[in-house]
Amino acid sequence: MSRIILELAVADGMSRDLAGVLPARIRSLFTGSFIRSGTLYDEFVHRLVLSVFRTTGLAEAAEKPSTADEIVARAGLEPGHARVAVDWILRRLSRRGVLDQTDGDGAPRFRLRAGVPELDAASVLEEQRRQDASWLPCYVLAETVAQDYPAFLRGERTGEEILFSPSRLRLWVNFFSNDNGLYAVNNLVGAAAVEEWLWAPASAVIVELGGGLGSGAVALLEELQRAGRWPEIHEYRFTELVPAFLRRGQHALQTRFPDAPFLKFGSLDMNLAFEAQGLAPESVSLVYAVNTLHVARDLDFTLREIVRALVPGGRLVVSECIRTSPGQAIYVEFIFNLMETFRAPVLHPTYRPNGGFLTPEQWRGAMEAAGLADVRMLPDIRSLRARFPDFQVGAVGATRPD
Repeated sequence: MSRIILELAVADGMSRDLAGVLPARIRSLFTGSFIRSGTLYDEFVHRLVLSVFRTTGLAEAAEKPSTADEIVARAGLEPGHARVAVDWILRRLSRRGVLDQTDGDGAPRFRLRAGVPELDAASVLEEQRRQDASWLPCYVLAETVAQDYPAFLRGERTGEEILFSPSRLRLWVNFFSNDNGLYAVNNLVGAAAVEEWLWAPASAVIVELGGGLGSGAVALLEELQRAGRWPEIHEYRFTELVPAFLRRGQHALQTRFPDAPFLKFGSLDMNLAFEAQGLAPESVSLVYAVNTLHVARDLDFTLREIVRALVPGGRLVVSECIRTSPGQAIYVEFIFNLMETFRAPVLHPTYRPNGGFLTPEQWRGAMEAAGLADVRMLPDIRSLRARFPDFQVGAVGATRPD
């Protein structure tokens, strides 16, 4: 999982190394093909970033040492849209050697080293097609977003207009899918964590936050079914705020599990008080979310609402893309930096210093600050990251104390 394209034999070797340290229940997910596909997608995004860097005037604006804000201003971009995305672009390109980065007492300064490389993204796409075509929805989404990046950075269109116009619903259906080799691992790791950590009373009530199009719920219910734990489920409440996603998620679940009478569906906004939306205090055994809580407007507020909803001893389990170090620029952020909820949440100096994804320490700090205990991870990314700094898939669990 480095930032170069690995040969499959090298990726297979990394997979064997990971198998020696990953828990048995998830090690089969991280094959050599998965690892190599990760480096291919990282390179594809890098080449899209270079194109955006050229076409938006950022390259000329970075010809002399400047902060991100100075480069945004010099390129004539709209600061409210561009500040976070451009800072991310600059940090990524500095780590790739395209820019020099100087860190002083204030904000880092960036300078273009030489010309901007012109690299063909299509050749990487074709290599991915040969390696594992299930990842192609990621490529289509990133390439589609890249076409509108200049308009976003100039403030001509919002990220939400770009990402969630009705004409692009199919892109998300294909991306948030268990048929997508990149996204499926988030669902499968989360499902494995729930099966391992779920405290199961005689009749468990499970609430999924931000269930999207249903792929996370499908993976979890399949896992619990294989483990013979369906009799423990009194209610599985699938919630989603976007009506089109909720309808499709409900259809997917009812089609896949016609014999699951415990399924319930509804809207729930994690940024508002849960009780006012019909979720009573101390009524839930498990709150579950896949790649959802990192876009909570106020993470502390949302976690405290979750604590109130949980019964004593109840669990929170989230499956997330996780930074292994502060400020790490992860390739999928190229897409999600367009979302205001991703780039501009309520910040906290210790556990929420920036928008987007969190580190293991930040997740622990946020959960403990909200009153949760027994914070754990699957796998333990803190013990992996020295050898595998780009291993970014994990589940985080915590318990409401008795």
